[in-house]
Order: sequence, then structure tokens, then C-alpha cells
Amino acid sequence: MRVRVATTALGITAALLALPACSTDTTGAKHRPPSAARTGKPSDAVQKPAALSSAALETRLLDQSDLGSGYLLKPERPSQHDDVTVIGCPALSELGGDAATGGTPAFPHKAKSDFTYGGSSSEISEELYSDSPKKLSDGIDRIFDAMTGCPTYQVVAGGTPIDVASQKLPTPHSGGDEQWSQLLTFTAGGRSSVLKQTAIREGSLLLIVSGSSALVDRHLDKALDRPR
Repeated sequence: MRVRVATTALGITAALLALPACSTDTTGAKHRPPSAARTGKPSDAVQKPAALSSAALETRLLDQSDLGSGYLLKPERPSQHDDVTVIGCPALSELGGDAATGGTPAFPHKAKSDFTYGGSSSEISEELYSDSPKKLSDGIDRIFDAMTGCPTYQVVAGGTPIDVASQKLPTPHSGGDEQWSQLLTFTAGGRSSVLKQTAIREGSLLLIVSGSSALVDRHLDKALDRPR
């Protein structure tokens, strides 16, 4: 089955188009025991913390001083509007407008930063979103379920076929109300790249940290615990 979507969810398109020469970082495969973060869906009727503006979210992003030496801020990429063909994963077609342009969830308030590390192909990105707890929970849950529901599929981006393998991971031992985590392996032309993505919802704030498994594991708690 061939499905055309604006882009794959959570910024995967950028990772596919910038596939490094060789990246086999699988250190994220070992995890601490999962926390009991997923304790049920939030109800807006009970809990309605105020959503934060995009400007407020910008001030909460990690910066170079938080990450330490060796990290360089990447310039913001122009929005990509090229269609991506997904083969073998019907669930991704159901995302539709939820993926939005740029591959990010369609929440009204957002902020993002991207860093490279040590002049290598290792990268880490942080995304912050704000909306009602229920909308955040339902939106990100739907995206992760669709992506991890297909163990293998293929993406054709810019005429290049890329094999994708997804693996649902135990949630990390961190705070927050709900957590999601996955490992994605992209293979094209004999080259492989591994991307880890972990999302944590805390009230009306959603944090997504993506990139090299080792870097995500190193900075996830720091991103979550950054003074709000």
C-alpha cells in the first residue's frame, strides 16, 4: 500500500534527507526500568493548567551553556514541503494533518532547537509544545502508536528509498505525567542512521528530545528539570 503524506511525523524527514555516512549508535537500547508514568489519560474537565505561549517556550529550551562544550547550535532549516511516500505502513496515512508541515505535531504553541556535537554526525534536538493536557496526550499518543505500530516500512524522499525500522522502547526513569519512547533505524544505500525519540508530558507542557541515543539519554533529565 502506498500512501502520500506531507511528511513523516516528529521531524523524521529531516533525518532521512541528512542521513550521515555511518551512524550505528545503539547505546539507547539499554534502559533503566520504566517508570509508572502512563497512569491514564488526563481529563481537561479536571485539570486545565494554562497553556504557555511560543515565546515562553523559547526561554525554556536548553542552550549551549546547559549542554556543555562541544555543542553547536544548528541554523533553523527552511520548511520542507516536498511530499514523502510511505510504503508498507497504513497507520501513518491516518496521521494526515496531525503531522503538519515540518513533521511536528500540530499544537498551537511550540519552540525547537537543534544542536550538533563535537563536529560529528551526532545531533540532538529539543521540541517544546503547549496545549491542554488532553490534547497533548491524545496527539502525541496517536503519533507514537502509528509509528511504532509498523516494525518495518519504507519511505521514499526525494526519489531515494529509505528502509525504516521502528522499535517501541521502555519509558525512561524520569518525571512527568506520561512518557513515550522509540528507536528508529534508517537505512539507505548501505548506510544506517539510528534516531531515538523520547516524549514526556508534564501538565500542559510536552517535551520531545530526539537524536543520537547517547545524547538523548545524557540530556533528557536536564531538559525536563530545567527551571520553568
